[in-house]
Amino acid sequence: MMVFRGPEDVPAGFGPSVVAIGKFDGVHAGHRVVLERAKVDAATRGARVVAVTFDRNPLAVLRPERNPAELVGVPQKLRLLAETGIDATMVLTFDERLALLSPRDFVVDMLVEPLGMCTILVGTDFRFGRGGAGNADLLRELGEEFGFRVDVVDEVRAIDEGRRVSSTWVRELLGAGDVETAAKLLGRPTAVWGEVVHGLKRGRALGFPTANLSASLEGFAPADGVYAGWLIDEAPGLRSGVRYPAAISVGTNPTFGDVTRRQVEAYVLDETDLDLYGHEVEVQFVSRVRGMTAFDGVESLKAQMADDVAQVRRALGRG
Repeated sequence: MMVFRGPEDVPAGFGPSVVAIGKFDGVHAGHRVVLERAKVDAATRGARVVAVTFDRNPLAVLRPERNPAELVGVPQKLRLLAETGIDATMVLTFDERLALLSPRDFVVDMLVEPLGMCTILVGTDFRFGRGGAGNADLLRELGEEFGFRVDVVDEVRAIDEGRRVSSTWVRELLGAGDVETAAKLLGRPTAVWGEVVHGLKRGRALGFPTANLSASLEGFAPADGVYAGWLIDEAPGLRSGVRYPAAISVGTNPTFGDVTRRQVEAYVLDETDLDLYGHEVEVQFVSRVRGMTAFDGVESLKAQMADDVAQVRRALGRG
């Protein structure tokens, strides 16, 4: 998949293209439906499929007090978009200059001229241009002028819940620790990425050495607790990463009370000498084992950790 960091990166004569535009936060099942529809449209027109997205949520600039935490970072988003099989993604820097573009200038300067757009797919609530003045009706008017078609995609709803699949819903589920339902909406396990860094080495002393992820990890960590999942080592030289079963802890380790920030750490089952320091890893959450609690001593904590590992084995089909 080609990646453009703005219209200036698009090579001359790139089009025609079918464009799907949006935040694509999480690249969830609703987003994937839109992209599959774009691929079908592009195949009939001999066009390329391009996802147009932003380097941050526009609310980070327009209404920072209302800006939600992102489900994925830009590198995660790009990899997930590439996995859908589209041809290219253009990541626009959402700053004050972009926010002040009129709807017409946004469409012409960002989409029509660089991408040779022949079709654009948008959601029912899509807004664009200065002050959010642009909508689907204005897009249709511009389409008549510049020769592109507008396809407004209906919302994707969960059959059993009747609720629109959205990044907001995924965040709610993760905030409650429900990684299994979140995975259904995402079409894949919830995951965070980060570098393995040195921690307090307390897990090693307790017999369960953990890989501690850097505070600057990408992705949305679920509610505090213990989870069954996988650690995937993305170190250079590994073609597709090595996948290890893992017991994952999210939280501040309340038994000791000396961890000031939430952290994600993973114990790789049956591995006591695995050296992952400095490696970029992906941690995937499969199911929740329990919430985070404080124990009255080291021995009770160790006993619980052993039980956690046994539950993780069962959850992952490893015991």
